[in-house]
Amino acid sequence: MTAHDDRLDTIAEIMRSTRIASLAYVSAQGDLVSTPMGTQDFEHPGTVWFISERSTDKVAAIEADPRVNVHYAGKGGWVSLAGTARFVDDRAKLRELWDASAGIFMSGGPDDPDNGLLEVTATSAEYWDSPGAVATAVQLMKGLVTDGEPDLGDSGIVRM
Repeated sequence: MTAHDDRLDTIAEIMRSTRIASLAYVSAQGDLVSTPMGTQDFEHPGTVWFISERSTDKVAAIEADPRVNVHYAGKGGWVSLAGTARFVDDRAKLRELWDASAGIFMSGGPDDPDNGLLEVTATSAEYWDSPGAVATAVQLMKGLVTDGEPDLGDSGIVRM
């Protein structure tokens, strides 16, 4: 296994531990906005699936400018995926990914023609694999006491 594969595994682990992501995109007014999204699936950290309604301002904005950022933050660290998104009308994939949480937030079901998928294809991922709150606090105190650089975990940028 290469170092690149190890870093992809770390990124995937952080993403799996953080079900809700923040999807940032450029609005029709040109503002950078973000919205919480429940990650439905990813086979590889470079391709992430969300369920969305086609008739949203978010989808219209993404169709006009597909550049997005997806951010995951949790106890295990954080991941920031940079890439593009597109609305996908794939009934079979939507049925596969539809779950009870989708039914809570969306009207209709997987056969509703307004419901579909946002597919995010990442070009890069930046991550920080946190050693945890207690270990981070210990390292910060160690850095203050010894004037040394604390070990705050692994971080880096990975091209997808």
